[in-house]
Amino acid sequence: MALHPEAGKLASREQLVNVAKLISAYYTNQPTKGDSTQAVSFGTSGHRGSSLLNTFNDNHIAAICQALAEFRQDQDITGPLYMGMDTHALSEAAFSTAVEVLAANGVALVVQEDRGYTPTPVISHAILQHNLQHDVDLPKQRADGVVITPSHNPPEDGGFKYNPPHGGPADSDVRSSVMIWLA
Repeated sequence: MALHPEAGKLASREQLVNVAKLISAYYTNQPTKGDSTQAVSFGTSGHRGSSLLNTFNDNHIAAICQALAEFRQDQDITGPLYMGMDTHALSEAAFSTAVEVLAANGVALVVQEDRGYTPTPVISHAILQHNLQHDVDLPKQRADGVVITPSHNPPEDGGFKYNPPHGGPADSDVRSSVMIWLA
């Protein structure tokens, strides 16, 4: 594998991200109603975007979490929701929004102690372990999870991924169902 030409060099001014501006935009920018480029787009297991482009903000995450709470109820998913986040700039803000909305809907949350960072595979493993242990005794106590990460996207992006009870990324049926709840 070849080294990237920027490897080992200081970031240029153009590559730096203004974290305060991103966080401010997350809470203050509103998506423009009717602008499909600013709507929630629940793609490969989740939604990604930037608060500076009105594609990832408090309104988006609140709507997704409300839809997820209703989806869980419809699917009879009553076990805990394991939730983790990464170190991207918008992850802390999205985590706070998600906790508020999911807790208000009575969803039992399991999060990393001291709001620590959690890799996606840890959430998947926790879901699988919970569901394996509860499959015989309490089949309705299935767990699922959320990882707040844009994965490999740029630092100014935020992301929200849903993992259903099978522990992997949400398939197209789940994504379609969540989008129906968002409509």
